[in-house]
Amino acid sequence: MTMNHDASAAATSIRPERSPTGSAGGGPGREQLLGLYRTMLTIRLAEEELARCHQRGLIHGACHTYVGQEAIAAGVCAHLAPSDVIFSTHRGHGHALAKGLPPEQLFAELFGRITGCSRGRGGSMHLFAPEIGLLGTSGIVGPCVLQAAGGGYAFMLAANGGVAAAFFGDGAVNNGAFHEALNMAAIWKLPVLFICENNQFATEVPFREASGIPDVGRRAANYGLAGEEVDGNDVLAVHAAAGRAVARARAGDGATLIECKTYRTRAHAEGMGDFDYRTREEVAEWKERCPIAAFRRVLEGNHGVSSTDLTTIDATVADMVARGRSAAEAAPPPTAADATTHVYAAPRDVREQAADPAARPLTFIQATLEALETAMAADASIFVLGEGIGRRGGNFRTTAGLHAKYGAARLRDTPICERGFTGLACGAAMAGARPVVDFMFVDFLLDAWGEIVNQIAKMQFMSSGRLRMPIVLRGCIGIGHSAATHHSGSYYGMFAQVPGLRVVVPSTPRDAKGLFAHALRGDDPVLFLEHRELLQLKGAVEEVDFEIPFGRARIARVGSDATAVAVGRMNHLCLAAADALAKEGVSIEVIDPRTVAPLDADAILASVAKTGRLLVVDEPAGPCGLAAEVAALVADRGFDDLDAPVRRLCGLPSPTPYSPVLEAEVVPDASAIERALRALLAE
Repeated sequence: MTMNHDASAAATSIRPERSPTGSAGGGPGREQLLGLYRTMLTIRLAEEELARCHQRGLIHGACHTYVGQEAIAAGVCAHLAPSDVIFSTHRGHGHALAKGLPPEQLFAELFGRITGCSRGRGGSMHLFAPEIGLLGTSGIVGPCVLQAAGGGYAFMLAANGGVAAAFFGDGAVNNGAFHEALNMAAIWKLPVLFICENNQFATEVPFREASGIPDVGRRAANYGLAGEEVDGNDVLAVHAAAGRAVARARAGDGATLIECKTYRTRAHAEGMGDFDYRTREEVAEWKERCPIAAFRRVLEGNHGVSSTDLTTIDATVADMVARGRSAAEAAPPPTAADATTHVYAAPRDVREQAADPAARPLTFIQATLEALETAMAADASIFVLGEGIGRRGGNFRTTAGLHAKYGAARLRDTPICERGFTGLACGAAMAGARPVVDFMFVDFLLDAWGEIVNQIAKMQFMSSGRLRMPIVLRGCIGIGHSAATHHSGSYYGMFAQVPGLRVVVPSTPRDAKGLFAHALRGDDPVLFLEHRELLQLKGAVEEVDFEIPFGRARIARVGSDATAVAVGRMNHLCLAAADALAKEGVSIEVIDPRTVAPLDADAILASVAKTGRLLVVDEPAGPCGLAAEVAALVADRGFDDLDAPVRRLCGLPSPTPYSPVLEAEVVPDASAIERALRALLAE
């Protein structure tokens, strides 16, 4: 039985749309019915073969099978074109196969072979095949829901009629990502299918103990979305509901939440105990409700389908699965060198032009706004997300005037849901857009930590470079203005520890424009961090479009007696200290790395080789930060050039206090840097 909860339009008002495997108006025809059966059987036989392979030790890690839920993937994916995209969870084998992944590639992935869909990088929980619209499965609950909203946003922006679908379990509906994704999909009318596979258990926790209401589909009404609750073991019911949802999405009428009530009849993962949280009798009862057996009974003797037709499919699928397993088992593993490939996109060949000191003066904000406007004019796939970045132009005027020029779809004011719109940006980038996320303050970005570290930073690697991640994440950093502890963080040292991220901390308006322009044209995720105390700083910035490549330090001041290394505001304080010492005939070289990741090791080592002394100055606390990294670098590779120990001057290990007196105490100033340099020169 299907229950419809449509807050936006009655199902009868949906315009019929011809789908790739369906027919306009009525239900599926004979070939479509046989296709549904073939897909379901492929999933079942592949999963049963994987269970046997797990027992044989061919699978090195987890194996989460989809047995019992085959009707859902088959019924939904039958409506999706190759250009439509899906996002899934750790239990994604069925979705991958239904979207068109050959069983051989699934087997090879779980065997850790180079012919696997993720080239052996992902295993059971991380399946990537962007060639067929499988944009990834995740071992973390929730991100796929946000990513599907992002895929829908990219399609909406491109106006290409594409649809994105998220498959997730009942456990995800109690996660904040579910709420944030459905809310954004509703307010922006995104072409998305949210498919909840309610298999009764989130790992081992019964849904009845994790939810205050027994159903999921009816939650859609609270967001202003269409919602349905269907028997997830009835492939025709799923197919019909999905058809309505796809038609709604393609017509521009927004997203749909479909709850498919089903049951997994194998353990959460192969090898796990199964009967300490549910009974054998319950599992046996659901096995009797097998979706494939039930559909076969419907087909036999009806719709022009004979037993011979089905028996032929049985034999064909069994042979395909057996051959796929054999081929995967014979395939070679990846080479050891593959362990570090595709962490970043191939670098673009960009050379920095010489600075023009006579160029017109611009502030930091004016410089980055100029770079952003130039990039948006040249590339319609660039859009900006953030709170107040639309008509208002941003808290710091980072997008002033752009809303009037490009409209709300490209200057999108968001709800206060940092995890949500960051996850959406991830999915949008996977689907071909180029998002810029404006956090105002980097402290707010920490609410999206998981989306950045577990998803955005790893997508290029996990997809073996077949997906790009051109996202710019920008926000203010730094102590000042008595902003206290939730508006004064920096955290660039922490983010630099994450493989896959570029971390940029410019110190001048010119560098800000050039580095931002480079970030907007690249294919890597970039954290672009601007010190709040520098936003109104003016400097010479050329009017022409130019880029500054990452990983190239700037010599802010040439010197010979000692080297000072610092980014952001600290670089300016080092220059002030160097000016003071210059009056006494002391020559300090000041290096501005400009990017924390990648770090220009060669420039730092060359300076130390010349001066013999190094002071690293950093605003955040010292342990495990940029200063520690630079000190370790020189101790490791420049030790013989040192005439004195490397010294660090960093912020105190304390949350940022409010009172100006306390605030000034926890961060180095120019006089402290001068004293540290004098002490270094005396050693």
